[in-house]
Amino acid sequence: MALVQKYGRPDLFITVTCNPNWEELRNELLPGQTPQDRPDLVTRVFHAKFEQLKEDIINKGVLGKVDAHAFVVEFQKQGLPHVHMLIMLEENDKLNNADEYDPIVRAEIPYEDEEPQLYDAVCTHMIHGPCGTLNSRQSCMKNGSCNKGYPKPFANFTVQGNNAYPVYRRRASRLPVPLRRRGDLMVDNNWVVPYNPWLLLRGPDIVALELQSNPEFDEIRQFVDASYCQWCMDKHRRKVSKPLSTSRS
Repeated sequence: MALVQKYGRPDLFITVTCNPNWEELRNELLPGQTPQDRPDLVTRVFHAKFEQLKEDIINKGVLGKVDAHAFVVEFQKQGLPHVHMLIMLEENDKLNNADEYDPIVRAEIPYEDEEPQLYDAVCTHMIHGPCGTLNSRQSCMKNGSCNKGYPKPFANFTVQGNNAYPVYRRRASRLPVPLRRRGDLMVDNNWVVPYNPWLLLRGPDIVALELQSNPEFDEIRQFVDASYCQWCMDKHRRKVSKPLSTSRS
């Protein structure tokens, strides 16, 4: 509330979720293990990726110059971390009308022939449920309806909603596509969770894991040194070091 009093209401609400299929996690698992079995790996990789994301958003201003920010790290029931982040932009970069929302936030399935990577990412990660008549047992179903409001109504234009939340553009012209997780289900723009294309397409090769066989390796000192000299490091890669015994425990 102190930040809001000084800088005004937040402009962007960003959620960053750990992906258990990240190669940095999968490559280090022993046979039969799942990411949930290795919280040491999960938290290290997620932390490193999030630090690089903060560098891009807060220091480099890829979504606009940032006046203030706040975030909280939470853990899902499966043990995977995620972050909720509020961004308050400088006055010249604030989103003041609905026309300025579309370049930042989308709520539609892209066409595969135009944006194949984004199409695959949206169909894999940004489709809600489905719930309702398609699946009445989804966890979001309360008293016969989705507590998240899906499926969302179609809209030809983005408009400012009456409850302070935008009603994002979801055109009905988009033909349904097969859901990645279940090919027998067809979904359209009604089911898309709003996303930022740049954030969604963030490359998976951000973190490099380095094995250290020295049992005297000081991981705490390495972390402090890395934090201190991060401006001297390659801005597009980050190393997370750990003892060899940890990765095979």
